[in-house]
Amino acid sequence: MGRISLAWRVLTSGAFAAKMTKLLEAPPALAAPVSLAAPPKPAAPPKPLRSEAVTLLAALQREGRLIDFLKETIEAYSDAQVGAAVRDIHRDCAGMLERQFAIRPVLDQAEGSHVTIGANAKHGRIKLTGKVGDTALASGTLVHHGWLVTKSDVGVWTGDGEAASIVTPAEVEVR
Repeated sequence: MGRISLAWRVLTSGAFAAKMTKLLEAPPALAAPVSLAAPPKPAAPPKPLRSEAVTLLAALQREGRLIDFLKETIEAYSDAQVGAAVRDIHRDCAGMLERQFAIRPVLDQAEGSHVTIGANAKHGRIKLTGKVGDTALASGTLVHHGWLVTKSDVGVWTGDGEAASIVTPAEVEVR
């Protein structure tokens, strides 16, 4: 309805004019609120049901049975038995880390070699120990080459919320 026809109807119909007056005089609680505040911020994305840390632990357990090994009491086993078990765990966990993270040394020099630091000491790439002075001129012996991740391919977990903290489900053989 246009404004002119609405005005004409108010002028010519007492009942319609009374309804309009009642609406215009309604308490503010009944009227539609007018907000002068900034529009609300968009909602934060929902928190994932499972952290990437638990997903990583599950991968290390699935691929190399790392948690089983670390939680096992190994005092009763001989060094040869432990060594044999560690070979498989080492191979399988190292393979998983390579596939998901492609881990490489921060510095390519051999440990024990002499290195000049320069600007590399900044940004957390290098940790200086010993007699630390001017980092721009620092040089020293490489104690550990460090590790950096060149990719991150942690799988996306698709389970439900009740199983979010399960690294490995219990396994029951039914007979």
